[in-house]
Amino acid sequence: MVPNRLYRAPLLECAGNGPDAVETLIRELEPAAAAGAGLVCQGATIVREEGGCAAPGMTSVADPEFVARLSRLTDAIHDHGAKIFVQLEHGGLRSMETWHAEYREEHPDLGQLAVSRPPGLLRALDRLGFLSYDACVLSTDEVYDLAADFGRSAKYAADAGYDGVHIAGANMGIVQQFLSPFYNRRDDEFGDGVRFLELVHDEIRARAGDVPLMAKVPAETEAPPFVRQRLGTEDAVEICARLDEIGYDAVVPVTASVFWDMSIVRGEFPEAAWRDDRFRAGYAAAFGSRWRAGLVAALNRLEAFEYGFEPAWNRDLARRVRERVSIPVLLEGGVRTREQIDGLLGSDCDAVGMGRPFYAEPRLPARILGADDAEVVCENCNNCTVPQVTGARGVCRTPEVLAEKGELEREGAYERE
Repeated sequence: MVPNRLYRAPLLECAGNGPDAVETLIRELEPAAAAGAGLVCQGATIVREEGGCAAPGMTSVADPEFVARLSRLTDAIHDHGAKIFVQLEHGGLRSMETWHAEYREEHPDLGQLAVSRPPGLLRALDRLGFLSYDACVLSTDEVYDLAADFGRSAKYAADAGYDGVHIAGANMGIVQQFLSPFYNRRDDEFGDGVRFLELVHDEIRARAGDVPLMAKVPAETEAPPFVRQRLGTEDAVEICARLDEIGYDAVVPVTASVFWDMSIVRGEFPEAAWRDDRFRAGYAAAFGSRWRAGLVAALNRLEAFEYGFEPAWNRDLARRVRERVSIPVLLEGGVRTREQIDGLLGSDCDAVGMGRPFYAEPRLPARILGADDAEVVCENCNNCTVPQVTGARGVCRTPEVLAEKGELEREGAYERE
């Protein structure tokens, strides 16, 4: 049981696996628990030691010796009465070996795991030099091996004191690639992408026992109109219903695209971040040159018009799922006020998560839980997220927001009684 129904949604902690990884994770995650969050979700962690990272600084949980050290993190969270879940991930075609130019040069032998041959549009971007594919389409036996990696990582996490496992089923990771008709054209049992999630469930149950298990489930309603093969709303609802039958303990339905784009975060074009001299070299290293980084920034600007901020943008989908399943439905995406939380709980979902606002206010729950009229200081400007392609921390960099947070700190708004 979690002490309340507010949780810190998974974010990039950029902790990696180095000697300071555990301390970094404690620094990033403990404040949410100390401030009263009932559940803290550690951001996407990779189930293999090599390959599959979708962004710089992601942590691998494939080494049992390393994961055992994370008991210091779980102990720190538990000391505040909160629970902690680990989110398990593999990037598949979204991995850094696809899009990060410097990483590709440093790891020339790494290819991508693929559910099927990459879609034609992505192959065209490969030919134009914007992406780089050396994809290994998983055989049936290799799919079983990948599911076993999820199971092993879940066991290591449970042994280290994690209270549950969160399967990253969106943001264009490999689980979404199994689920999505845009990516999945297999002719074996895994042509039905839910079969992979069923196998992951079985592997986790066999290795980690009855550890609570939830999955993020995408409805690809935000994909561009030219993408005809996609998951619709009813498809996502049906997937959630099947996961309920399989034995998952909760679902997190989200609207998404088939691409890794601003539909994930929504909000303003992060102009300040793109112009920040501290990150220009990092952008060029990631995208291959300064002019390519400029092109990505221009595309980012166009997407900001399409994916503007919308309060609680997954609300309707979550409600439809909740009407169909018997397990808890978690909602995240665009929740910014205590009033919204109170309006969502019980009617649209069973728990509410916040993500980016924690970059500005690590101790946000103390304010949100303590005042009925509380609102986050986050302005949805996304200046916290774009620098992460360079390996930078996810922190608020907007002066006006930081000034407001500083004033609240001086007023004692983040102190708990």
